[in-house]
Amino acid sequence: MNEPSKRPDAGRQHEAIDINDFVYAATGARVRRLTMPDGTHWFPAVDVCKELGHTNSRQALADHVPEDHREILETVTGAYGLSIPAGREWRRDLNVISLQGLVLLVNACTKPACAPFRQWAAEVIETVQREGSYTLEEAEVQPAEPGAPIAYAMPEQVAEAIVRLEAHNLQLDEQLAVAQRESLALQKEMLTTQQATLTTQQAALTAQQASLAIQQAALVAQEAMAQAMERIADRLDVLVLGRPAPTGTGTGTVPPTTESVLADWRQRLSVTEDVWTVAVVIAPVLVEKGELREPLESIAARTGLSVRRVNECLRLLRKHACIRSRGGAEDGAPVYVLNES
Repeated sequence: MNEPSKRPDAGRQHEAIDINDFVYAATGARVRRLTMPDGTHWFPAVDVCKELGHTNSRQALADHVPEDHREILETVTGAYGLSIPAGREWRRDLNVISLQGLVLLVNACTKPACAPFRQWAAEVIETVQREGSYTLEEAEVQPAEPGAPIAYAMPEQVAEAIVRLEAHNLQLDEQLAVAQRESLALQKEMLTTQQATLTTQQAALTAQQASLAIQQAALVAQEAMAQAMERIADRLDVLVLGRPAPTGTGTGTVPPTTESVLADWRQRLSVTEDVWTVAVVIAPVLVEKGELREPLESIAARTGLSVRRVNECLRLLRKHACIRSRGGAEDGAPVYVLNES
């Protein structure tokens, strides 16, 4: 099929129908187009096949477009001494079809949207066979000034097809807007849920912290109660069994024992776990040898505490008159003895 003809004096006139409108009426979309210096038009086959619903463009061309209406892009541009258009989508081996090839491909399409175009194409072919040419109807209002371009009326079938396609596009835009609003509402709902979850997690963390504080207070109370019970037991030993009170460290005739020394230390200060660990290690040495000459590193190794912590525990025992310092040994280790007062 030939392109719509022009009037004999069309040197200064526009084409009867713009090629872009022609393609839009045929495919329902603006596809890429290459116009050669001689005015012929070529279209990427993949663009047209995509709009017509063909998944295999090579098979669609083989089935519906003759070889003389389809070519390779490099061959078409090379015939005019032109280079391949810029851009990654323009490949040398890209299949392109002529305007007649496009008409043949659209006529072979079975989609309902292509029916108006096929009907118009059939009318053009019939008119050309009967009258030898096809001329678009002139518009009702012609230009008043001499030399102005003449306006032509678009065929009714093509106009209706374009209107329907535009309406379809508007409907798609409305559906897209609705989908976007629904997506935004869903995102807001998800954000609200996340905020509620975060609030619940924060409340649970606060409850856990409160429970931990209660447990720590209970542990402190239990330790204080245990110390009080130990003091009561020591007092009962003195009153009931007549045992010597563990307040002295050897001033009388009864020599101190490890047990009496530790019991005395418990009464002198609030014994923590670290202090008690150090006391259990050094008390037997003080009772048996009368003095302690071990380096801090040795005591730290036996207790599992740091040297600094061992030094702090010894300082606390000195502060509460449990032990006293008596200088240092030849190797530099501090010397401690039991406090006799």
